[in-house]
Amino acid sequence: MKRGTMSGGSSQAPVSALRASAYRIPTDAPEADGTFAWDATTLVVVEADAGGHTGIGYTYSDACIVALIQGALAACVLNHDVLDVRAHWQRLQRQVRNLGRAGLAATAISAIDCALWDLKAKLLGVPLIALLGALRSAVPVYGSGGFTTYTNQRLHEQFAGWVAHDGCRWVKMKIGSEPDKDPARVAAAHAAIGDVAGLFVDANGAFTAQQALYYAQRFAEHHVSWFEEPVSSDDEAGLRDVRGHAPAGMEIAAGEYGYTLDDFRHLLAGGCVDVLQADASRCGGITGFLQAAALCDAYHVPLSAHCAPALHLHVACAAPRLRHQEWFHDHARIEAMLFDGAPRLHDGQMKPDLSRPGCGLQFRHGDAARYLIK
Repeated sequence: MKRGTMSGGSSQAPVSALRASAYRIPTDAPEADGTFAWDATTLVVVEADAGGHTGIGYTYSDACIVALIQGALAACVLNHDVLDVRAHWQRLQRQVRNLGRAGLAATAISAIDCALWDLKAKLLGVPLIALLGALRSAVPVYGSGGFTTYTNQRLHEQFAGWVAHDGCRWVKMKIGSEPDKDPARVAAAHAAIGDVAGLFVDANGAFTAQQALYYAQRFAEHHVSWFEEPVSSDDEAGLRDVRGHAPAGMEIAAGEYGYTLDDFRHLLAGGCVDVLQADASRCGGITGFLQAAALCDAYHVPLSAHCAPALHLHVACAAPRLRHQEWFHDHARIEAMLFDGAPRLHDGQMKPDLSRPGCGLQFRHGDAARYLIK
């Protein structure tokens, strides 16, 4: 592969520009989970320039972070050497000390960090995986959708398609909007996939620990093997209780709302989860995701990458104890619509294209223009 060149042959490549833009993309049908309903998804894209190249990163957040990225956070990045991504990350973390590191600030930093890693790899003329160190050449995924707004017929079609056509070994559905209906919905989902694939459920924190344990017993009748956020991720005692009393063979998962390393440490040290989730679009980008992966390795706990499959592809290949990646319906659809190089599924896996530098993605500005939030 031809290697890129850096400006003037210098060992430094200062970031010359940082841009952010937000896009509101309608869903293809009304969607809901146990605690929220939505009809559109907001994508925030960050572009960073250096040495004649442009790196891209993104997050699924609110459009309000565009001003934060182009204002206070840009000062931490502009005119600094892009090759030292971790130094950028430390400056960004310090910059939001008085704003709060979690939530919106964390998603903004995540998008910037991903753009800088992509830019660094493009400057060096290599795929991002070459910088991160590959532990695997492909990443298994689980199909994720099954929204509580879906009819059982729509649920059946989605899950059967992921298993029969795309080769997914697991599928996940949302529960909790109308709990009394969930056992029948779970039965319908199991009928769609049989024993060919594993069945996951996600309550998005809708239940108390007592309710979660009641439904866990009902779901076990239909071979559910994964119960995600049975209670709020903030309820460490509740997660620990559910994990300690869940049916044999049913794993408890949480962590998608981890924004800092301490968020993950609390879940792991507290014995709250069988599998930790981390989301590079929320937890500090590639840098933060690698930190979460190292923490999982230290605690001997599997890691699952949450949402944004195209964003995670390269870093998921580099993460120790990575079990799988969530192929979330909304995000997989948006990434295929708006990014050249977005991964496709083959035999239930996604695989990086090593012929493309960086993260392998190119944002299609023209296709995205009609969704731009002005």
